Amino acid sequence: MAEKQVSVKLLIDTKTNKVLFAEGGKDFVDFLFYILSLPVGAVVRMLNKGTMTGSLGNLYDSIENLSNDYIQQTFHKDFLLKPSLPPCNADSVGMVPQLSIDQAPILAKSFFRCSGSQHHLYVTDNPKTLCPQCNCNLSTKLNYVRYDVKDENLPSYDGYVKGVVTYMIMDDLVVKPMSTISSITLLNRFSIKDVSSLEEKVVHLGLDEGVALLKASFESKTVLTDVFLAKKASM
Repeated sequence: MAEKQVSVKLLIDTKTNKVLFAEGGKDFVDFLFYILSLPVGAVVRMLNKGTMTGSLGNLYDSIENLSNDYIQQTFHKDFLLKPSLPPCNADSVGMVPQLSIDQAPILAKSFFRCSGSQHHLYVTDNPKTLCPQCNCNLSTKLNYVRYDVKDENLPSYDGYVKGVVTYMIMDDLVVKPMSTISSITLLNRFSIKDVSSLEEKVVHLGLDEGVALLKASFESKTVLTDVFLAKKASM
């Protein structure tokens, strides 16, 4: 399967080698907003805990290396290390496919009713619980039927923002709808006097860039410059 890529147009100040802003569509903005919904454990795995700044990598290692002797029997470490991910728009986050694999297995739920009488209508997820009515264990296992949302005629998930708008994404990932006035205002803000120093460049956000952007968003205020221009300068 070919790697999904998203196109983004950058406006670059060639004198300072800095991205002033980017023009992006729904797919790019959906990806940026999707970052906010990611569980911390998933982010640590994506970014390679050994290369992360800060201490989250150490915390992740601690959980990973902690013996199961110290873990509650009702808890599975993978719920933190390989957490389930929120729903996503496949078009916008397909660029980072490892986000959609190797998640914690969905464990079958178990519920129990009173072992003393089927007429005592109490339910628990711990078979050691005592029935409030007769003091017997709630240990008779019930058959759990998982609800399948696919059976419902629900609208499909379609990301976070509408697709009829072009969005302006600043170097520090401030996102707003694109407009001519906002573009002119920004040029004044950056004291751009010579427009000939500006260059438009279309870049493609694929797997490598998606991971780099995710990492830079935790470390930098010049994310687009770091990901798309610093990479070019190092080549």
